[in-house]
Amino acid sequence: MNARADGTPPPEVGYNYNAIETPRITAMNDAVRALSNSTEALFTNPANMSVARVYHLSALAQVWPESHRQSYGIAAVDSVGSSARVGGGIGATYNTQDTNGINRNWTDIRGGISYPFSDQLFMGVGVRYLRLRQNGEGPLGTSVASSGLSGEYIVSGFTFDAGATFKPSDALAISVVGMNLNNPGNTFQPTSVGGGIGFGKESFSLEADLLADFTTWDSTKVRAMGGGEFLLADHFPLRAGYRYDDGAKSHSLSAGFGYIDTTFGAEIAVRRVVSGDPATAIVFGFSYHLDSGSLTQGENESF
Repeated sequence: MNARADGTPPPEVGYNYNAIETPRITAMNDAVRALSNSTEALFTNPANMSVARVYHLSALAQVWPESHRQSYGIAAVDSVGSSARVGGGIGATYNTQDTNGINRNWTDIRGGISYPFSDQLFMGVGVRYLRLRQNGEGPLGTSVASSGLSGEYIVSGFTFDAGATFKPSDALAISVVGMNLNNPGNTFQPTSVGGGIGFGKESFSLEADLLADFTTWDSTKVRAMGGGEFLLADHFPLRAGYRYDDGAKSHSLSAGFGYIDTTFGAEIAVRRVVSGDPATAIVFGFSYHLDSGSLTQGENESF
C-alpha cells in the first residue's frame, strides 16, 4: 500500500473504515468503546447510550488534508425521556473524498437504542444506512472494479451493530462491540469485532481497546488503541491517544482539547500518522446539552 505520486494516501487510509469520529473519539485515537456515552456511544458502542442520563445535540466536521476528505454531521442522543433509562440516538453525516481523484462521496445515517439490564450491565443495538458512489478513476484506471459505476451508487444498504458494557464498579467498564455484523461483504462496510477496558475517576480516565477487522484486508487485521483524558479546572478536557493499525502498517498519535459546561461544549482534535502513509485528521465539534443530569468522570460529558 503506497501513496500516489501526488502525495495522496491510498483511498482506504482517508476512508478510515467509514468511522465517523467526534473530537473525543479522534483525540482518544478511537479508544472509547468502554467509557463512551452520549453521541460518542452512537458511533462506537450503542450500549453506552444509557450509561449516563443525558440529552445532547452535537455537530461535527472532519478534515483530512492529505486525503482530501471532508465530513460534516449532526447527532442527538437522549436517555432522559424514559423512566426506564432506555437510551436512543440518531446521526447523519455527508462525506466527500479526493474529488480530483477517486471522487468518492457518501451519506451515512445511524440510529441506535440501548437498555440497562441493571446498574452494571448495559446492552444496545444500532443500525446504519450507507449510500456511496465513486465517480473518479481508481488505481486501475477506468473500470468497474477500480472506479465503480460513474453516477451510480455502488453501495446502498443497511448494516447492524451490537454492543454490551459491564461495569463491575463505578470506575471500571469492560465492553465488547460488533460492527456491520450482517456481513455485507464489501470493504466499505467492514465487519469487525472489538472491545475495550476503561478506568475513569472524577477528573481523569484511561482506556485500552482492541479491534479485529475481518473484511478490509486480505486477512483478518487488528487495530490496537489507547487513550487518556484529564479534566482541568472542571471545564477543559485534555486528551491524547495512540493507535497501531496492522492492516495499514501504521502508527498514529492524537491529541485534543476543548471547553465544556452544563449547557455547551466546543472541542478540537488532531490525529497524525507518524509511521506509515502520512495522513492527518482534524476534527471539530460543538454540542448543546439540553440535560446532563447524571454524569461522573468515566461517564464524561462527551467532553
